[in-house]
Amino acid sequence: MAEQDWLLGDRSDGLPLGEAVFRSLREALRSGLYKPGDRLREEDVASRLQVSRTPVREAFGRLVSKGLVVPGQGRGLIVRRLDTAEVVELYAMREILEAAAARLAARHASEPEIDALRDLENDFEAASADTQEMARLNRLFHESIFAASRNRYLDSALQELQDAIALLGRTTFSVDGRPNPAAREHRALIDAMEAHDADAAEVIARSHIRESLRARLKLMQAG
Repeated sequence: MAEQDWLLGDRSDGLPLGEAVFRSLREALRSGLYKPGDRLREEDVASRLQVSRTPVREAFGRLVSKGLVVPGQGRGLIVRRLDTAEVVELYAMREILEAAAARLAARHASEPEIDALRDLENDFEAASADTQEMARLNRLFHESIFAASRNRYLDSALQELQDAIALLGRTTFSVDGRPNPAAREHRALIDAMEAHDADAAEVIARSHIRESLRARLKLMQAG
């Protein structure tokens, strides 16, 4: 996500200004524009979004209530870091949701949706020199699986989880040796969904998230 992409956010959609600012900030967090440890100041955000401080203050309050930011020393808020226990809990929930989405997508995904997943995977592999682009494509890949699951409640749960995922910081694709196995896991998952093999899709999805957790913990240990 380029910096200029989040500046307008959803302001053109007729949303209340506070909601538009909140969504813009949330997307900036999800895309990595703001990272754990970064400081957010009302005046800076208001200036960048060209709004008054009132909707920014409202948006900040929502970010605090969701546990995405915490008060920093002095002025402003700090994007929160997750500790190891929180990361393990987050990935445990990811495994449950991703497995359920993969199982349902194996039943419901259309041929165009499968083709779109293959296109995303091809782009993912082609972006091997750009870990941030790989992370962006990976997010789209998993969001597409949730969309193909045809379950609005599961998709809603993913949206909530994405907020916590934004607090993880650096992508696991920066871990040496992770991108190629991840690509193989993606391809195997697509094959299972194309074959409408729900059991295999669930098993592969669970394994994929466990491997991602291993890479995450390795990244955290490396500092």
